[in-house]
Amino acid sequence: MKPYPLLFKPDMKQRVWGGRALERFGLELPEGPIGEGWMIADHPNGTSTVINGELAGLGLDEIRERYGAAFFGSKWASGDNGRFPLLVKLLDCNDDLSVQVHPGDGYAGLPPGERGKTEMWYVLEAKPGAKIIYGLKPGVDRARLSAAIAENRIMECLEEVDVEAGDSFYIPAGTVHALRAGVLVAEIQQNSDTTYRLYDYDRPGLDGKPRELHIEDSLNVIAYEGSGATRMKTGNVSPGEWLTLAVSPYFKVEKGVVAGQMRLRTTRDTFTVLVVCAGEGKLHWEDGAIDVRPGNCFLLPANLGECRLEGHLTVLGAYLP
Repeated sequence: MKPYPLLFKPDMKQRVWGGRALERFGLELPEGPIGEGWMIADHPNGTSTVINGELAGLGLDEIRERYGAAFFGSKWASGDNGRFPLLVKLLDCNDDLSVQVHPGDGYAGLPPGERGKTEMWYVLEAKPGAKIIYGLKPGVDRARLSAAIAENRIMECLEEVDVEAGDSFYIPAGTVHALRAGVLVAEIQQNSDTTYRLYDYDRPGLDGKPRELHIEDSLNVIAYEGSGATRMKTGNVSPGEWLTLAVSPYFKVEKGVVAGQMRLRTTRDTFTVLVVCAGEGKLHWEDGAIDVRPGNCFLLPANLGECRLEGHLTVLGAYLP
């Protein structure tokens, strides 16, 4: 079959900190507080399903089994190709998320079959005064952090930063972090669902019981000397240009601005994930075209070749480095 851009029905996740803001993207939400839309997902805890074209109705896991090497590219085929390598989410933070940290690939305590979790955030919307927790304050080591946790004063050890739409954050494994209330975020990450919670504001979970904390694992995996986390403002991107937001061993993410037309091209070595952040337009390829709108997350197969964005758009592009 001829490749084409794949659009998915996401797997929606209830979260105690979630809301209903993802409805603004035209997404159909189940009842309850929805915190995460797993937009492009191939994981035991959630799979997205193709909704357009010849492959409609197939999960991303089935796409992998049938077309993995051709669609995902030679870099995937030559590596640890058990699953699609990335997990792409939209996050609605109606309330504060837990203070948390993710392990790296080498951590001995990882659940069987899981990977570490390096990720990046792009802030789609932020209410006035919105903040996030991003790292430890200078001089905080394991002993100091452990004592603060025991004495219920962990917030004294955490760096808090202001955020606005267009901000980008690179979050390598080992970075203590937490999204806080009032932000809507696109997240591109390793395909992992492993999170260690350090603090959760003493609130009950959706079942009315306190959510589990993972203090020892968290203390083990934190990068006390620095993880390599970086952040940037991205409002100065000129139309037709790509700005690199994050580069890791697992993904490279860029931001592009379209004012008229912008050409894209996939190569045989890697797929491209295309996240539409703002604006409206069309995505054209050799055999067709599709309307695009904010919240759309497309998987462009490695063997798709040349395509073109048309309209006035802000997009993210992610691929294997």
